[in-house]
Amino acid sequence: MSNLQCTPLRDFHVAHGGRMVEFAGWEMPVQYRSILEEHKAVRRAAGLFDVSHMGEADVRGPGAGAFLNHLVTNDVARLFPGRALYSPMCYPNGGAVDDLLVYMRGAGDYFLCFNAGNIDKDLGWMRGQAAAFEVTVTDRSADYGLLAVQGPKALPAVQTLTATQLDAIKYYHFAEGAVAGVPCLISRTGYTGEDGVELYHAASSTLHLAEAVLAAGAPFGLELAGLGARDSLRLEAGYPLYGHELTAEISPIAAGLGWTVKLDKGAEFNGRAALAAEKAAGPGRKIVFFRTGDRRIARSGTPVLDAAGAGVGQVASGTLSPILNEAIGSALVRADAAAQPLAVDIRGARIALQPVKPPFVPLPKR
Repeated sequence: MSNLQCTPLRDFHVAHGGRMVEFAGWEMPVQYRSILEEHKAVRRAAGLFDVSHMGEADVRGPGAGAFLNHLVTNDVARLFPGRALYSPMCYPNGGAVDDLLVYMRGAGDYFLCFNAGNIDKDLGWMRGQAAAFEVTVTDRSADYGLLAVQGPKALPAVQTLTATQLDAIKYYHFAEGAVAGVPCLISRTGYTGEDGVELYHAASSTLHLAEAVLAAGAPFGLELAGLGARDSLRLEAGYPLYGHELTAEISPIAAGLGWTVKLDKGAEFNGRAALAAEKAAGPGRKIVFFRTGDRRIARSGTPVLDAAGAGVGQVASGTLSPILNEAIGSALVRADAAAQPLAVDIRGARIALQPVKPPFVPLPKR
């Protein structure tokens, strides 16, 4: 894996027993003890995730707000300093370039976080779109480390390291403050369905910050968690993963993210016409979530069958839910078949898919 990129915590992961794998061009820990135990630790107490592979960018200038409102489907004009926004950004045909977080620091000053596997593509797309606006897009991906601390004990654990009142930061808001002496942008978004914080900070401070959070969290039951638990946690919560539930071929409307598409926000944005037409006519395909009552996992790409055994789609994501102790997943299926009995064939066994409206497990209300 010598040709892969590494986060500042590569040796830290290995020293703590992390099993390293390739992910989106990065060498990352998929697990430490076990995905099952790390998942349960996050639901029960807290988990510490290294997500320093994510992409970041500064978007600044008098035209920054107008540019971003053209770039993404959600309404950036609703932001104010200290507020964050989740949104897809789309191609003119309505397919997704990526999904990302937009943070507003101040007038004409925004900070973006986007998926690690899309950094070059996203920056190229943004810069191409920025040409018509008075704005600069600056890649900050190599400058930042990012730690996510998630779970019901996450805030109490991190609170021991900072004077910033964490519970005063509302959901999808952020604040600037020092954690273990490290200046951080402290965000409360998350990708597990649990409460917690994300700590953006200078990459040179990542090791110090990770060691401090791990030590402070030990009395609270905090454990290191890898990409395996991150994926099973986000699927239990019903969150999309780019490349699975949301792609260049799967629009936000088809993905069930219509709430992020603000057709009436008063700004023309990429994909608006296509998304308006899709919303009016109804998508030809849609993402549905399912459980199986069985431990056999329906893997991504597995054909989805109707009652007659004909193919009507395929599994987008599949995993074992450690909380439900059964296989769960999502599938992209023909819209006219979405409400019909569906099944998958796993090694000759026909497994019925039971439709679920996420989340799959009870999660804190925020």
